[in-house]
Amino acid sequence: MVKKILNQIGRDIRFRDKIEHIETLPSREGTYQKVENLPPNIQNYLENNGIKLYQHQSQAFELLRKKENVLITTPTASGKTLAFNLPIMEELGDDKSTALYIYPAKALANDQWEVLKDLEKELGLDLKPFIYDGDTPKSDRPYIKRHSRLVLTNPYELHLILYWHHQWARFYRNLKFVVIDEAHQYRGVFGSNVAFLIRRLRRICKYYGSDPQFILSSATLANHQEFSQKLVGKPFQVVTQDTSPRGEKHFILYNPYKKKSDLSVHQETQNLFLYFILHELQTLCFTVSRKMAELIAMWSKKEIDLRKPKLTEKITAYRAGYLASERRLIEEKLRNQELIGVTTTNALELGINIGSLDAVIISGYPGTMISTWQQAGRSGRRKNDSLVVLLAFQNALDQYFMKNPHFFFDKPHENAIIDLHNPHIIQGHLLCAIHELPLTKKELEEYFYGDPLLLEEAERDGLIRNNLHKWMYIAGDNPAFKHGLDEISSDIFRVMHSGRLLERMERSQAYREAHEGAVLINQGETYTVESFDNKKRIINVARRSVDYHTQVLKEVDIKVLEKIENRQIGGLKVHFGVLEVREDFHKYKLLNYRKVLGTYPLDLPPLKFETRGMWFTLPSHLKEVLEEKFTGDDIFAGGLHGTEHALIALFPLHVMCDRMDIGGLSTPYHPDTQAPTIFIYDAHKGGIGLAEKAIQVFEELIKSTRDLITTCNCKEGCPSCIYSPKCGNENRPLHKKATSYILKKMMQEAESGQLKEVIGEYQKPVKVKPMAATAGSESYIEFDSVDKLKCRSLELMESEKLDEALFLVDNALDMQPESWELLKIKGQLLDLKGDSAQGVEYLSKALQLKPSNLQLSYLLSIALYHSGEYLEAKLNLLDIIKKDPQFYNAWYLLGVILQSQGDIPGAIQYFSRVLTLNPDHEQASDSLRKLL
Repeated sequence: MVKKILNQIGRDIRFRDKIEHIETLPSREGTYQKVENLPPNIQNYLENNGIKLYQHQSQAFELLRKKENVLITTPTASGKTLAFNLPIMEELGDDKSTALYIYPAKALANDQWEVLKDLEKELGLDLKPFIYDGDTPKSDRPYIKRHSRLVLTNPYELHLILYWHHQWARFYRNLKFVVIDEAHQYRGVFGSNVAFLIRRLRRICKYYGSDPQFILSSATLANHQEFSQKLVGKPFQVVTQDTSPRGEKHFILYNPYKKKSDLSVHQETQNLFLYFILHELQTLCFTVSRKMAELIAMWSKKEIDLRKPKLTEKITAYRAGYLASERRLIEEKLRNQELIGVTTTNALELGINIGSLDAVIISGYPGTMISTWQQAGRSGRRKNDSLVVLLAFQNALDQYFMKNPHFFFDKPHENAIIDLHNPHIIQGHLLCAIHELPLTKKELEEYFYGDPLLLEEAERDGLIRNNLHKWMYIAGDNPAFKHGLDEISSDIFRVMHSGRLLERMERSQAYREAHEGAVLINQGETYTVESFDNKKRIINVARRSVDYHTQVLKEVDIKVLEKIENRQIGGLKVHFGVLEVREDFHKYKLLNYRKVLGTYPLDLPPLKFETRGMWFTLPSHLKEVLEEKFTGDDIFAGGLHGTEHALIALFPLHVMCDRMDIGGLSTPYHPDTQAPTIFIYDAHKGGIGLAEKAIQVFEELIKSTRDLITTCNCKEGCPSCIYSPKCGNENRPLHKKATSYILKKMMQEAESGQLKEVIGEYQKPVKVKPMAATAGSESYIEFDSVDKLKCRSLELMESEKLDEALFLVDNALDMQPESWELLKIKGQLLDLKGDSAQGVEYLSKALQLKPSNLQLSYLLSIALYHSGEYLEAKLNLLDIIKKDPQFYNAWYLLGVILQSQGDIPGAIQYFSRVLTLNPDHEQASDSLRKLL
């Protein structure tokens, strides 16, 4: 079935021209290996369930028996969970031993809790497994602390309860294993915080006399040894080889921007999702937001209800925000194949058990290769063939993969970055650790790589004191509540809606996204910032639906404070060190798409922070070379600026991070370097290790960036290459040719030292001609009333004298501006004249005044179709048919739209329905005859 669908997609006129590449990943047989001397209960469990252990599972089992710390880093659905659960169960045969499982998401903890309860029952153990998090009822907590031998939690809860370790003395004293599942999630600011949280946990375990083994379960990483060592602070043995069986997987790279199209990437996503469902492939569709997950599910249900009604109830959305019981029901229905199509955010990316799916659609590159393969791994578990489609957005990273499929499929895995040297992160965890237990100088060095100078400020502020060579916490609060795991700074703003906390933001994010007047998106909902209290750090927002967004503008200044490292890459010298960054957010723009509606000043104090960054200089004579070769304004500055943008755009290709984690500055002259300079820095106070890692992969970064620029077909720069969505200078100046030349020269230096769419054979349908209203009397000569003007304008419209008709209806609207009939006529006239977008505006106004008029709604659908708003037209028509299934012209226009998009089977179905309702419909008959 999967191969048949793959062949059909390759021939289908809607999809074929946008397929950049199809990669077939071959099937593979599994390799199995027994574990010797298994306890009878585990041996029986395996035999009763028909389970044979894969070689990598047995390898992990034996390493854990040898008391090693183990990192299992194999792909999705390779059996990582069983690989560590069984050896843990063997050890927990001792009726005192305990284990702690840490998950990054509550849904995953809930899923694994069910697995562990079943395992406990089948193995005949008494573990009393429980989840302990913010949702755990207070009445259950004392029992869990006294009796549970297996506790599942998350880092946020552990961060808050470590202080209460004396209530968990039994548990910590007997702790044999700590499992950190989905460990690759712990990177950047969050990962660096969790690394110190784990050190605090190890310190408490040592206090109670235990030294647990650590088990990390992770997607494949490039720096797995470095990563595991930094996260936990102990050496690890690594299991990397996947020996599980795999079915053939067909991976399509699909580029909506390869050919000019009237469809958005979200409409393309919905078309593919619908196509798979109509062919009864069980499909999971990953989207960029909660709102889009809901919309694609809603659009698809409306259309499927007309074409295959039996499937309508088998489509749903899944996202965070649903009740836990609702999510579990959807998961169960996916496993049991009661659902055929589910749209989701990355909430289903993690290892929740949802069974084997036929297809996965990934709408937009998720930001990391790890997430991409995690999502792709949701299809074709075990030996089933499967299909994956990655749709590209119009940004540099997505488009790079489309143009360089070999890089996508052959790319080495990413580096997950944890930074253990950020003083602001260390200080927060030091205060938490001292609050939990008095801290010695030896512990400061062992767990926190610390210098006593880090604690001087806390001593001056009266938070701690040194007593008999131990630091003790003397303030009356819990520092864990002040220091969040997702943050570096304690300078936190609270975003409030109607007195309720919506979210927390560090100052830099608040300036960027929640300044006064900003449009803020939270969980798919739109809010506008009503007030920004800089002293109290409170931002008040109101929920509003607006047709614009905001973009903040800033000026950046950088000082080099300290050079830590120089690296000579061929003829190119790259520096790394400590920088002082000053960001002045001075104004913001209101935009409707790219149209600027207004620019407004901001009165915010500048941000100033120390961080770590890399920089390199270019020869000054390059300016003259570029100005001789190319024409335009600000050629040199535009080339530098474009180079900075493009390097930052592809930075996450080599170092796992979000684009917002990185800042940059380019300048034709910098006083500290006395040369043209480009800076790339960690956009977090103190730095988080990203720029430092970038020096190690800088040659690869230059090459991929150069490839990006040369393969982009635009002439002057676009969002797919050198435009940046977060540029504080309005993407000015930029010069694509100068950018390409600079990157070419950089690559030469680095290497010098070795260190509307074409339909094909189908004709586009002719524009649908709107049904003219009754012309009225032909005897009017003088137009001294609205009725006379209206009637004469209809006559002129029928005679195709559109300009004259429009002149008359405008006169009539001057007299009756709220007449829905006049608004309707003007909308029709504008549509017929070719100004369909304006026609939509007037017909929409008319429909607001007369919402129950189906004929008016139909005319709006025609104008929407003419203006290229196919999805809106389809949704409008589906609503008409729902209210009046006999409205055959609505069925006909649906067929026309599907034909224009290349969906010939759907068009045939709708044209046939028209002839069932009205056998004399000539247009439907002609259209059907041509298609058949």
